[in-house]
Amino acid sequence: MGRFEQIEGRHPVLEAIRAGRRIHRLFIVSGARGSAAEVADMARAAGIPVTYVPRARLDAMSGDRVNQGVVALAEPMAYRDLGDLLSLAEQRREAALLVALDGVEDPRNLGAVIRTAAAAGVHGLVLPTRRAVGLTPAAVKAAAGAADRLPVARVVNLARAMDELREKGLWTIGADAAADMLYTEVDFTLPAVIVLGGEHRGLRRLVREKCDFLVRIPMRGPAESLNVSVAAAVLIFEAVRQRSAGARDDGPPQEARG
Repeated sequence: MGRFEQIEGRHPVLEAIRAGRRIHRLFIVSGARGSAAEVADMARAAGIPVTYVPRARLDAMSGDRVNQGVVALAEPMAYRDLGDLLSLAEQRREAALLVALDGVEDPRNLGAVIRTAAAAGVHGLVLPTRRAVGLTPAAVKAAAGAADRLPVARVVNLARAMDELREKGLWTIGADAAADMLYTEVDFTLPAVIVLGGEHRGLRRLVREKCDFLVRIPMRGPAESLNVSVAAAVLIFEAVRQRSAGARDDGPPQEARG
């Protein structure tokens, strides 16, 4: 089983099957009924071998026992190229909207960002390879099936990737608690990549300097900052709001870029 990734829970497994992800085998709790039985039926229709096992064995496989009677062994998630993310925007005839995470280390935070981004129609996520969590089983599980619907690119150098996206016409908008500009004051109707820092140190200096604009979310309570997944949701859905409302008149001018 070493080269396979474990997917647990009915919804994540269903999403993997619908996305056409290659699944080696599906384990279902013996005597399964209802939604677990429906997962088994869908798997068989897709040509996936199904094995029924006792609850004790299934719980031993999943460790935390939160499997809803369904565990699948699948090929590991594949990363995409930056060009694939932009191609998806072109296919949808939409201005590109990407999210880049600079050093997020908690798989639950990554999973939550993936879930939000997929729900909002973001075209892709960009992750660095160093000092950051990737598409681990824990992150995929936290995404609750959304990881199979959101293209994810992994890059060696995030700052260089931002330069590449800039050359493709995207504006880089970084979240920084010390920024002068509010997140509602930037024009998200333009092709853009939202850049958020890690849990402990925020945006690294070089990544911050590569951003065309830095924006902040106003805080009125005692907390100094929001969880990265919450901040991502605020910025992503501001972009969705603006794009749904149409072009703005008060966004930053194109010539603002240096």
